[in-house]
Amino acid sequence: MILEEFQELGLSERTLEALAAKGFETPSPIQRLAIPVMLENRNDIIAQAQTGTGKTAAFGLPIVERLVPEKKSVQALILTPTRELAIQVNDEIQSFRKNDLRVTPIYGGAAMNEQLRRLKSGVDIVVGTPGRILDHLRRETLSLARLKWIVLDEADEMLDMGFIDDVDEILSHAPDERRIFLFSATMPDRISGLAKKYMRDVEVLRVETKQVTTDLTDQIYFEVRESDKFDALTRIVDVENDFYGIIFCRTKVAVDQLVNNLLERGYAAEGLHGDVSQAQREKILRKFKKRQSTILVATDVAARGIDVTNLTHVINYSLPQDPESYVHRIGRTGRAGREGTAITFISPAENRQFLFMQRRVKADIRKETLPTGHDIVEMKKLKIKSELAEIVEEESYAHYDGIARELLAELDPEVALAALMRLAFKNELDESSYPEIRRIDVDRRGTARLFIGLGKADGYRPKMIVELLSRECGIPQQKIDDVKCLEDFSFATIPFRDAEAAMKKLNSLRELANDDRPLVKLAKESEKKSDRNPNGVSDRGRNFRPGQGSVSASDRAGRRGGGRQRTAPKRDYKRRER
Repeated sequence: MILEEFQELGLSERTLEALAAKGFETPSPIQRLAIPVMLENRNDIIAQAQTGTGKTAAFGLPIVERLVPEKKSVQALILTPTRELAIQVNDEIQSFRKNDLRVTPIYGGAAMNEQLRRLKSGVDIVVGTPGRILDHLRRETLSLARLKWIVLDEADEMLDMGFIDDVDEILSHAPDERRIFLFSATMPDRISGLAKKYMRDVEVLRVETKQVTTDLTDQIYFEVRESDKFDALTRIVDVENDFYGIIFCRTKVAVDQLVNNLLERGYAAEGLHGDVSQAQREKILRKFKKRQSTILVATDVAARGIDVTNLTHVINYSLPQDPESYVHRIGRTGRAGREGTAITFISPAENRQFLFMQRRVKADIRKETLPTGHDIVEMKKLKIKSELAEIVEEESYAHYDGIARELLAELDPEVALAALMRLAFKNELDESSYPEIRRIDVDRRGTARLFIGLGKADGYRPKMIVELLSRECGIPQQKIDDVKCLEDFSFATIPFRDAEAAMKKLNSLRELANDDRPLVKLAKESEKKSDRNPNGVSDRGRNFRPGQGSVSASDRAGRRGGGRQRTAPKRDYKRRER
């Protein structure tokens, strides 16, 4: 019997087959509680469960079990706080019942004509954001007259984002004979009031709150353009002593493309997705567990059931579609008492979704700066020295004595060794071989780049700029990034939500100003040229972090003191404040 525990909840054979194809094994706690109650076709439900507990399947599976498709009436409406979550929920529900169910996402920012076409052609389930759903109700292009189920997903987040009045109005359009399923991590008074107004015979389901992320996982992110993600990834792998990790992509096509690119660059990589046969899957996992391949690229579904406890990294090459997926992904490192690192690449278009996800998982995800070509070359040099020292110590070079003597008889020792290095490593030790990754200075949905009219001529240094912003504006030092102090002015990146208040506060400190012009403003493109100019006096273009200096790999190696360098130091981007 397949998925016996899911079958005990009352799900049909058809649904069990869909779950098995998706890689499900056992129900989560909220699924165990919610699915039987929803299938019984009685109570409204308030389900309190944190992000990362499988809520989409908890409400989606009972709906697709009970729904009988009709051509012209919407039977289920699922409200979500963001369009990203709407898309994710839409895709998940479609995967439960692919053949005869019509599901469509409705959200702002998408073409209205296409949404109108889909609604007119007939839809069984609508997944959408409150604002756009309300638009369609007011246009009378969406009817809830025959609605049977309403789901409020992430209700507390909809409250935080200011959608609760829209939700109230949407519920007022629903017929009396319908069921409401409210899912929320917390129950603020406004949500409770909404429940009392519209819900009947309520059954409250609660899942015990647990720590969703491990203290052994260092969570960081890099801001990179989509076109630079591959080069950013290879830098992370190259700068590591012993990279062994899973890289997550959103689609099968992306997995295949990334694996091919990695193989072309000489990395030992394998890929897993839904089109990989079970026999091939087992072969790939055997190689990965034996470290015959050290990079596994996978989709979320394909990664289910992978049990490897000694991963050094999990990398979100594609941003997870929802907080639940993020929690599941990063939970694969930092296990069995070993420290691990979870890295997320964020493109400018993904910043808003990332901020939402970060709030929901309540995790400290630290922004860092990618290793430069210089950092990678320095790290590779240290690795070469370490490996040479091991060969000398083990005396495993006897077969090469003869050719060594011949080379030294004909060439100067330094020339001979340099030529051998060029033969062995080609362009790996040439900094110009590593393409430039353009820095993202401003993303108005997440961070703001400030131009500050104080510089070295005024006696300021990066640390003093950080202290000024923290002291006068109340911004935590760890949230102040990429500080540069030039001769007559400085730059600093702070959270966008703090920018307006910070500028107002600092511009009121007239004792710091030299004239009547504003002391602080948002950096303009012309001013950013000074910020980016590599020939300027900008502290060598290095990023400053409060309490941490800018130390090169070779400097750190020298500080270890005493004897040969046997292992390469940790890379710059993983620096913890303990």
